[in-house]
Amino acid sequence: MANDLDELNGPINQQGRDVNVIEKQLPVQVGWGSTLFEIILWVLGIIPGLIFLFMKISASNYFKKLQQKIQADASTIDNYLEQRVQILQNVAKLVEKSVDLDKDVMKTVAAFRGGAIADGNRNIAAEQIDGAFARLFPQVEAYPELKAHLVIADAMQQNAYLQKEITAARSLYNDTVNQWNTDIYSWPTKMIVAARAGYTTRIPFSASAETKARAKEVFF
Repeated sequence: MANDLDELNGPINQQGRDVNVIEKQLPVQVGWGSTLFEIILWVLGIIPGLIFLFMKISASNYFKKLQQKIQADASTIDNYLEQRVQILQNVAKLVEKSVDLDKDVMKTVAAFRGGAIADGNRNIAAEQIDGAFARLFPQVEAYPELKAHLVIADAMQQNAYLQKEITAARSLYNDTVNQWNTDIYSWPTKMIVAARAGYTTRIPFSASAETKARAKEVFF
């Protein structure tokens, strides 16, 4: 029998394909078969029913711990994003004195001034920050006296470091989200618990539109 997906004989899309993270949460659902399964366990005796009951309690506790892990991973991303916001504000303040800054940069700085990144808006915040830096640093590059400014030079290095840390933090967050999305469909125990609790799949952290566009540029 041949492979269902044959990488040697196609079909092949010669133009390639860009992919996106779908912003959709899928609810976990179980049918009457799962209810029947539980009834049969109790019909077979108290012990099988109790064993499965304890398994469900264990699964419920597992999901609660995993949710806390997801929150902790998300908080790490937020911390790095807020550090980038601080760098953006500091650099914009210094550059603004010498250069008529792009209005979009100043709008982004003003939007984040005095406010934290709202939960669930990490992708939006990341896109805004990426866009602001993409417009700010070329202006810095155009003025040697600004580029030579020690504070600005240090901020540019810090930003490059934070971008790497955010990438690593996103990977960790996405790994935990993938674990959640896999486990909630693990039948019978975890899937039944997830369905009864009304759990849904979670959306991974995705690259911003600004980052995707810049990744397609020629750098060398």
